[in-house]
Amino acid sequence: MLSYRLAKSICFIGCIYFSQINIISAQVMSAQSVADTLKLDVKQAEKMFLDNNLQLLAEHYNIQSSQALVEQARKWDNPLLNTDQNIYSKNTSSLFQHGTDANGNPVGEYYVQVQQLIKTAGKRGKQIDLAKTNVMLAEWQFKSVMRNLRATLLTDFYTIARLQGNARLYNENMASLNKLLHAQEAELAAGNIARKEYLRVQALIIALQQDMTENAKSMNDAQSELKTVLQITGNKFIQPLLPENESAELPSITWLQLMDTAKRNNPDYQTQVYQTQFNQQNLKLQKALAVPDITFGPEFDQNANYAPNYVGLAISLPLPLWDRNQGNIKSAKYQIKQQETLLTQADQKLQNDVLNAYQKLLLTIQLSSKNNAKFYEDYNQLQRNIMDSYNKRQISLLEFLEYFNDYQDIREKQLEQTLNLRLAKEELNDIVGADVVN
Repeated sequence: MLSYRLAKSICFIGCIYFSQINIISAQVMSAQSVADTLKLDVKQAEKMFLDNNLQLLAEHYNIQSSQALVEQARKWDNPLLNTDQNIYSKNTSSLFQHGTDANGNPVGEYYVQVQQLIKTAGKRGKQIDLAKTNVMLAEWQFKSVMRNLRATLLTDFYTIARLQGNARLYNENMASLNKLLHAQEAELAAGNIARKEYLRVQALIIALQQDMTENAKSMNDAQSELKTVLQITGNKFIQPLLPENESAELPSITWLQLMDTAKRNNPDYQTQVYQTQFNQQNLKLQKALAVPDITFGPEFDQNANYAPNYVGLAISLPLPLWDRNQGNIKSAKYQIKQQETLLTQADQKLQNDVLNAYQKLLLTIQLSSKNNAKFYEDYNQLQRNIMDSYNKRQISLLEFLEYFNDYQDIREKQLEQTLNLRLAKEELNDIVGADVVN
């Protein structure tokens, strides 16, 4: 009788304790149901990212700013007007007197000159070339920022999908364990099972509850970062729309084609290419600046030259005796050597990065083969049979616990493998700068 009452007490306490656990679990897992659910596939998420991201908008303004400097470089220098005229004449005791006297002779003096600067050695064209290259640098910097943000977007997007898969798995296992626990309560009360069996299932539920809580925390972190990238505020929950399984096929592109595509599209590499071009153009400009510019223009002088009304042409240019821009030319040459070294380094890094991403994708695809997919399917069927086998006392509790833990571990690895495959594809696309694998 005492054993029976003790069993009933254990069942009663267990029911209260696990009712609290279920309440906490429901609160954690229903967080997304309280929020407004925003369902997005990859294309919709990328479109929202391109339309709304403020950092991209700021970088776009930088491109427009650089384009405005190209227009400015095309402008000619404004002409310069010089004038000099008398203010006061002692003979006439008058201010600003101009014109002629009674005999028709000029009275007063004034001088007018218009000057125009003419840049020699193609300086204006070279400045335009520099401004155009600066626009290309701004555009590739924009693409680099977009690339980094897009990588964050897709990583969070796919991670959330994986975490939602974990949540479904945990919910399924929790439902099965709760069902088993209720069945064991009756068995324990009837004295058909030992108390330790009942406690082992309780311990398994506690461990699973901890996994659910940690999974929910990771979900919140990924949701927060993804909403920041998409510029979403408020109590919204993003639900990625993705197929459960990811296709695992090798990209139909050769190594040489990958490298050629990467050199044309990788923002970091192209930034170094255009920076090299910019430095080369700067050297040409510095050499051109050593050539003197010419200033010329007509001038008119009344009553202050050998002729009463003097008309002449003024031409001036500096004499390059000491300053021939030698320091800037030498500096530009060293900048080219420095940039050529950086370009070589960027080329080597790009080759290594592409090879590394390609090999990682191959390894991930091998792990996602059809044989492994068949294994996961068979293991899922085995798990469904394990619960029935334990209820029918065909296997022991230890065997059941071992199968249960192995099943959860295998399913988590399956979800992780799907995530790794998606990330491996995006890493290769990201480094190449184009969608070479889908």
